[in-house]
Amino acid sequence: MGGVHEAVLTGTIANLTNAVTLEFVRKTISQSFALVLGVGMGLWAAFPVAQTQAKSTFIDVSEIKEGMKGYGLTVFKGTRPERFDVEVIGVLHNFLPSQDLILVKTPHERLNVTKNVQGMSGSPIFLDGRIAGAYAYSWALFPTEPVAGVTPIKPMVHELHRPTAPGFFPLEQTSKSRAKKVAQSNLGTTGFEGNINSYDLQAHADQVRARVGPSISHGQATPVSTPLMVAGLTPRAFASMREMLEPMGLVPTQGGGGQAIATDDVPTHYENGGALGVQLATGDVSFMGLGTTTYAEGTRVTGFGHPMMGSGDVALPTTIGRVHWIYASISHSSKVGESARSLGALVQDRQSCVVVDETKTAPTIPVKLRITGVKEAPKTEWNMTIAEERYLAPMILSATVASAIEATVGDNRDLTWTLKSTVWVRGHGSTTTEDIGVSQGGMLAQRYYLMMRASPIRVVGTLLNNTWEEVHVDRVEMTLDVRRALDIAIVKAAEPVEPIVNPGSRARVRLKLQRVYGEEESRIVDVVVPEELAGRDVDIEVVPGWMSHPESGQPESVDDLLALFSKRVASPKTAVVQIVLPGGGVAARQHVTGRLPSFALDTLKPSNVDLPLSGVTTYVRNIVPTDVFFASSARVRVKVRSLIESGQ
Repeated sequence: MGGVHEAVLTGTIANLTNAVTLEFVRKTISQSFALVLGVGMGLWAAFPVAQTQAKSTFIDVSEIKEGMKGYGLTVFKGTRPERFDVEVIGVLHNFLPSQDLILVKTPHERLNVTKNVQGMSGSPIFLDGRIAGAYAYSWALFPTEPVAGVTPIKPMVHELHRPTAPGFFPLEQTSKSRAKKVAQSNLGTTGFEGNINSYDLQAHADQVRARVGPSISHGQATPVSTPLMVAGLTPRAFASMREMLEPMGLVPTQGGGGQAIATDDVPTHYENGGALGVQLATGDVSFMGLGTTTYAEGTRVTGFGHPMMGSGDVALPTTIGRVHWIYASISHSSKVGESARSLGALVQDRQSCVVVDETKTAPTIPVKLRITGVKEAPKTEWNMTIAEERYLAPMILSATVASAIEATVGDNRDLTWTLKSTVWVRGHGSTTTEDIGVSQGGMLAQRYYLMMRASPIRVVGTLLNNTWEEVHVDRVEMTLDVRRALDIAIVKAAEPVEPIVNPGSRARVRLKLQRVYGEEESRIVDVVVPEELAGRDVDIEVVPGWMSHPESGQPESVDDLLALFSKRVASPKTAVVQIVLPGGGVAARQHVTGRLPSFALDTLKPSNVDLPLSGVTTYVRNIVPTDVFFASSARVRVKVRSLIESGQ
């Protein structure tokens, strides 16, 4: 319209003036016409357009007033978000450090029944057509009306733009650029504190529980907990995991799982109000924390409106989720769902939200467990992939082992079992360990040991919590061999074959063994008596191989750890015949020097030299293979002739 009028006027003037005058008049008329057009049309169009262009995607807390109405987005069923109504009750200022909270009602046909819903955390709330924040908090343990606390969007967007720490993802690092750690300086929420050589999952769980703090009181607002969809666990293993995870704000809920199944209805990217899952394990056993995406910006998204575990920088696999149902409960209702499309990684776990980067790939650990000796079982091989997180990885591994064994060997018959495990570590090789056990009454009697103390759990926990460098566990393979018999013997008596022996000769010990449900039998074992013990009375110990711990120094590197794991005990089906040497020895790193006089340690370690030396007891040992597990020890005393008496 403006172009036509301008052309007509300019053409008329061109017949009356020269080119210079024409150019001046053209500009003047063009500017005047634009001004008139702005006045004429702007009264109904121009101002709203300008206002829309200036309108932000977000609404600030300062603009939010009581009674404002809007809507939220969340997935009630499937993968696509749906609307629910919202009405503002008010704003709580400084609810958390530098963070306000918006109180809203959520009147909706389903929410009027379910009230607060676990899994809705992160559902975006819109006021005046703009994102106000994320559905995130509730007050009552037993809510009677649909009222929620909304985390404002401002701190969430701040975390969305926080850069990922350089080199944080282990899979993106080279051997030369591995991030070095300082001993006990980066525990965070989930790190293990203590002697790494004595890693214990139960102690680790207790530490995490203590850091998270006491249970929430009735007067305190609580984050709408993250339901953890768990599939593939037996009821007993599920109950144990619930006890370990609930203090962290994760509520195990039995649901579906396995591998993500992406159908045509599943989005290819995260979207506002869509289901957001954190995949802690996939495969025959699966764990997935389920929440909601608040705001997607490019390939990064923010969600939940509260922390998942409060771990700060993290690297956990994520997935677009599928919701099957919201089941109602008088305490806390919850979404039930499973993974629909694996995508990206969780990179931030902060006070106001979690952040996902679609371009990242979090490190994971493939795990395989084979069970032999139970051919009649419907399933004897288990495969899963678990997140490489320093507390969750050993914990999920323990649940997997216990559950698979219970499901496969779940009878009450007497058993003897051997668990052989190999753990591969990128850039460091592998380590192989062996656990053994006997049980009257089936594998359930061994459940606690298998969940908390089995070697693969200790190895993975120790490696991921080491204080020297970030490591990546390439894979874990385990074979459990089960024999339906008690291959066990008790030492009823022990006596020396010759009560007096020559120095440098073999001292023989006769054992009287009683097999369970078997005959009594006799066996002779021996050990060389060192010449330095001439003229002494010497105690000879016979101990089961699984109780014998070779002396070693304190590890100082990942390679030291791997070496230590492999030689921590003798082969289980052995008897170790040993003599304690006088004077003791010293250990430095993985090197042990024995038979030192008592003053040697102080001499070898001057006060001005920082050497990792420690005193150790040293032995002369003979490891005798057997066809049975020993369940007890024995001790005998022999007299060693002097060198003169023995004719030496």
